[in-house]
Amino acid sequence: MEAFTRTLQNTFRSTRTTTTTTTTNSSTSSTTNSALPSRIPKQQNYVSDISSPLIQDEGDNKVLKLRFDVSQYAPEEIVVKTVDQKLLVHAKHEEKSDTKSVYREYNREFLLPKGVNPESIRSSLSKDGVLTVDAPLPALTAGETLIPIAHK
Repeated sequence: MEAFTRTLQNTFRSTRTTTTTTTTNSSTSSTTNSALPSRIPKQQNYVSDISSPLIQDEGDNKVLKLRFDVSQYAPEEIVVKTVDQKLLVHAKHEEKSDTKSVYREYNREFLLPKGVNPESIRSSLSKDGVLTVDAPLPALTAGETLIPIAHK
């Protein structure tokens, strides 16, 4: 189990969240670019731990739970899919008006453990913008073998 947990810690890969806002007035123009996602202060403890994979027991079965903070995106802007053994989470927001332009993009990749059935993966989005992905893990076979003792 320890080796499996160590493997999970090395499977997250992400690109930075980029927010670009351009505001134009009649005499000035300014552009800001921030690579840091915003955080909701009252959820700081929950959100700061959000990128850690969690293995949860559900009876005899184990489930890999992944959480993603996509609170800056509308539900229709979020896509969750698998490609081979990777889980991909993508969100994109674009907003344009006469005075400003906003573009945000969020990408995360997670290498799924061997034996996870992509069709059994489920996702849900909470009201506060936390996307939870549940992936049932395959049953582990016991690595224990009894060796008979010969009596002479």
